[in-house]
Amino acid sequence: MEHRLINAIETALGWSGAEGLGKGFARGSVDDHELVSRLMTPNRLLDIAMRRSLNRPQLRCFQSGEEVHPAIYYTDSVSPRGQSIPMVNMRSLGRLLREGATLILDQANVFDPTMEVACRALQWWSHERVQVNAYLTTNDAAGFPLHWDDHDVVIVQLAGEKRWEVRTTSRVAPMYRDADPNDIPGDEIVWSGLLKTGDVMHIPRGHWHQATRTGSGSGKSLHVTFGITQRTGASWLAWLADWCREREIFRHDLDRRNGPDSESLAEAVTPLAGERSPADFLSVYEQETTLPRHVPYLGILGPLGGVVCTTHFPPRILENGGTVDILAAGKKLTFTAKALPALRVLLSGRPVLLDRAVATVGAESAELAEILVEEEVCAVLTPELSSGYTGLVTNAAS
Repeated sequence: MEHRLINAIETALGWSGAEGLGKGFARGSVDDHELVSRLMTPNRLLDIAMRRSLNRPQLRCFQSGEEVHPAIYYTDSVSPRGQSIPMVNMRSLGRLLREGATLILDQANVFDPTMEVACRALQWWSHERVQVNAYLTTNDAAGFPLHWDDHDVVIVQLAGEKRWEVRTTSRVAPMYRDADPNDIPGDEIVWSGLLKTGDVMHIPRGHWHQATRTGSGSGKSLHVTFGITQRTGASWLAWLADWCREREIFRHDLDRRNGPDSESLAEAVTPLAGERSPADFLSVYEQETTLPRHVPYLGILGPLGGVVCTTHFPPRILENGGTVDILAAGKKLTFTAKALPALRVLLSGRPVLLDRAVATVGAESAELAEILVEEEVCAVLTPELSSGYTGLVTNAAS
């Protein structure tokens, strides 16, 4: 999937692919400010907060370095029938932001189609799960204190400016579940300065950092943080632990007198690890990740006019002489070899308008699209979903 954001990140950071993730701090700038404003604006973030029933921890507000109690900026919207729904009180939120505050929307990709598509493109690019959080800070508001994340982050400054400090790690490759609490910040400052509109920054896992507008006066800052959680050796071992249940020796109780002894268990672990390598784990992880949320296809609502592949990772297309296998989201679909050209278009990750696909790669495109939608490998290209691609990802059959 060709996405303008990925091309911009690679250019800004001097990368040629996702190999730089986690390897070291990097910073650069995107010259295309139209792209930056296309991703998200402060007003669009506030519009999301206004129109949806969001609650903590999806939406949080901080002031003077402390979280504001939700009761201060939430009210219950009561319908004429007495049904109560918690909604953001936009007047109260506006007052907080005028005073100076930070508004955080976790997993903005769940609520906004542009962010959804951006995360999907980054997942196809990095082959890891990605989520994005949005941070709007106003006036002299402080940010979070010095902290570290248990995943790599790519930060894009979308509006205004914010001052950052990034330090080295104090523990090599720290984890969320770890043998060490890792609560002493690193001493060496890697970079400190101002992120301005269009700037991009990559902070590897474990690097201590903080951001603030304290002392900046009147103004704003909007940035999004793409969190990219890479698999580790511990992830592989946890996967092996699930597979060990196939073997009887691992299913017995650890009885002190009659159960398997430690030497036998140790001997049984070695062939288990040899049969399922880390590369096998990474491949299975991609292909067995559950399907994402999407709008179901209902023929009663109208004909299928367009589709797009919405799997978390690129489907694998395997040619087997007279047949083609599609492996995605724990499914294996088999088609005749003549379907291959249409399948490549439909599974490209780019929006596909079926009338164009039929004209370009053949009439079978429409039938294949219905099958892929039924199997939930592709989703209906609704106007709302399509808006997340517009201007960012080229149509597959254009």
